[in-house]
Amino acid sequence: MEIRQTFIRLGQNINSVLHEPQVFSEKSGIAIIIMHSDADYLVFPMGREMAERGYKVLCTNVSDKTASLDQKIYELKTAVLRMRDDPGVSTVILMGHSGGGTLMSAYQCIAENGIKIFQGPEKLIPFPDFEDDFPPADGIMLLDSNFGIAAMSLFSLDPAVIDEESGLHINQELNLWNPANGFNPEGSFYSGEFIRKFQKAQGARNKRLIKKALERLEVIKSGKGKFTDDEPFIVPGAEQGFLNNKLYAQDTRLMSHTKKAWPLLKVDGGVSTEIIRSVRKPENNESLTGSYHRGALITTVLNYLNSYAVRTTEDYGYNEDSVYGIDWSSAWNCPPGNIRGVTVPLLIMGMTGSWEYLASETIYEIAESGDKTLVFVEGASHLFTPSMRYEKSGDTQKITFDYVDTWISQNGRFI
Repeated sequence: MEIRQTFIRLGQNINSVLHEPQVFSEKSGIAIIIMHSDADYLVFPMGREMAERGYKVLCTNVSDKTASLDQKIYELKTAVLRMRDDPGVSTVILMGHSGGGTLMSAYQCIAENGIKIFQGPEKLIPFPDFEDDFPPADGIMLLDSNFGIAAMSLFSLDPAVIDEESGLHINQELNLWNPANGFNPEGSFYSGEFIRKFQKAQGARNKRLIKKALERLEVIKSGKGKFTDDEPFIVPGAEQGFLNNKLYAQDTRLMSHTKKAWPLLKVDGGVSTEIIRSVRKPENNESLTGSYHRGALITTVLNYLNSYAVRTTEDYGYNEDSVYGIDWSSAWNCPPGNIRGVTVPLLIMGMTGSWEYLASETIYEIAESGDKTLVFVEGASHLFTPSMRYEKSGDTQKITFDYVDTWISQNGRFI
């Protein structure tokens, strides 16, 4: 199907591309909005793919990827209003991929419940008092969403850091890159003792950082901070990018399979129901903790608490099939916490070649929507294309988008 692509600027600085079919059909009244929390998604492949299947798709970017999460949520509202105002659109569906899962789930939770849902005493800091009129979407899709912006920063937090002012002073007993602890660039095998010690220290450092940020926030509010409104907050060895300090990226026994059996879309076109196993291989064989540009989380006090912090309990950790000890209700920067407040139809898909796929099961099990679906795609990478590390071949991107098309249109869900 031929499609038209139109560049649109929403507001002053929100760049978007509208992908739409040239031929009208019953699907043309359904708009899909795609937005990530901090990446460029204007030419994200799902835009063209779903437009070719008959839908209108708005791929839009946040105006500033370093902005706070609440500001990004507010910008998503602009995109929703744009599609609601389209006279040919009757249905709006949000699609969150990777870190976009945080943005979309937070928006829909607020839209259905009001900002008060993120202003309770359980939150690290309350959601700002924006006007409380966020129009809800009619459905939400989380395709290989991760556990959340804050959770991914937590998993990347290097507990071996001794000095919060430097990424160069390392406790070798907690260094996951130390061969004495089990590191091997071909595939690490950490002992249960080291894993527990590493995760306990990771949780403890997380608590110290939150305490420090909250203390600095009070100093700022008292007028004695470095600036009147906010101040820099730099965390060595905490950048959530490419697998920094993640045990499970090195020891692939961790986060390696689901707890339960789920539908698996096979590369040969079939569907099975089974325990879903990751096809990941070990990745990233160097520590980036010593690097300012690649290893440090460079943010501010307010943005850290808003976007990158989530509370952990004493039993924080993860094993081969579960993440535990994270207080999902303490922030709005993780889909497992946000999804409790979402009631519209929900599609969750996990890619087995991705290092983020296990979040799909956690989000699904917490979700309270009466219409929720969970499926996995065999051998698909995080970007839905075939994983280069998987021996079987198949058009996993087509399999993924064909399933999305089927889910939207089946059983009169939206058509």
